[in-house]
Amino acid sequence: MEASSLQQRFSKSKGRQALLAGSLLLGLSIMGCRPAAHSDPDPTALFQMELDALQDEYGFPGATAAYVLADGTAGVVATGLSDLEARTPMRPSSRMLAASIGKTFVSATALALAQEMRLDLDDPISLWLSDYPWFVRLPNHESISIRHLLTHSAGIRNHVDEPAFAAALAENWANPGMPFSPEVLIEYVLDKPALFAPGAGWSYSDTGYLLIGLIIEEVAGRSYYEEVKERFLDPLDLSLTSPSDRQDLPGLAAGYMAADNVFGLPAKTTVDEGRMAWNPVIEWTGGGLASNSLDLAIWGKTLFEGRAMEGPYLDDLLRDVPISAEAPDVSYGAGVAIYKTGLLGARYGHSGWIPGYSSSLRYYPEHRVAIAFQINTDIGIVDQSTALFDEMAARLEQVITATATE
Repeated sequence: MEASSLQQRFSKSKGRQALLAGSLLLGLSIMGCRPAAHSDPDPTALFQMELDALQDEYGFPGATAAYVLADGTAGVVATGLSDLEARTPMRPSSRMLAASIGKTFVSATALALAQEMRLDLDDPISLWLSDYPWFVRLPNHESISIRHLLTHSAGIRNHVDEPAFAAALAENWANPGMPFSPEVLIEYVLDKPALFAPGAGWSYSDTGYLLIGLIIEEVAGRSYYEEVKERFLDPLDLSLTSPSDRQDLPGLAAGYMAADNVFGLPAKTTVDEGRMAWNPVIEWTGGGLASNSLDLAIWGKTLFEGRAMEGPYLDDLLRDVPISAEAPDVSYGAGVAIYKTGLLGARYGHSGWIPGYSSSLRYYPEHRVAIAFQINTDIGIVDQSTALFDEMAARLEQVITATATE
């Protein structure tokens, strides 16, 4: 199915959302009438049922979804296809680009270095970056701290939103050398007016996380990817998570995007099984990982329960700043979005978008449950023209509610 056909399916689904919501309520009512405790529904089976229903309703290519319960019980399911043209089924082990969920690993690496007293989160970034020739051209360069970067409160623009970057990527994505090093990407925000003084506002910036990556490498004396692999990926046995620092990524599902996307990228992310058409190394510490829903759920539970590293790091991880006056129940910590209310109470986590892929990681501290899901398209999601992303989260949360309380 081509991207244009996917867009048609998404637009048709919008008029049927009321029926979908009614089906959900009916299904939960039926589950509430089980005759005995020993026949409690298996959350894996229910995840599968909901994921299949959503794929049938919305027509997205494929998805995976996973959970880890309070007692460590875990499950992962898949639906649809990982490659529409080859008719390859999506599998529970399928991988996708996790996009900005990777920021949780970047922030965890910075916090680990802070726990080891190799840096202070309130250090000015000039301690580590002032020798770069472009540093004095960085807005707010004299007063930004590492914590400002981690919480997107540095007042730095986002290179991804700059028209000049979109035009350059459209022209150069097929270049096998991918001429977009972190420093080249940082160039797109230099000499631009600051959005606000550090600490005086909030604005999401992938560019800020590239600066964190440079600081991590200065402090550690080795690559960020070596750090994250040794500190987190290997010890936690996140074997389906790896750096997206090359075009060949085994087990990667094909991703699908609109043919007229702003970056001029091809509508399908892969040219062969596990080989991307463009080099995802461009993302680096803005995200920078290929992963799997179960790996992400395991990571979320471990990170947000304070078990990802030695030392009491949760206060720094969850030390948050407000996003806006219009969203008083949402704030942002060190690489983590914090929602104060919801169906399952408070929620920590991160969403991720990169052309062709959409992901979400969610942890519910009141229940000690983590869920994650990945979808191999961004059509209807990045532009929020359908309710798919929120609907998928709501359906999976309903499953957790039903199985945890009855």
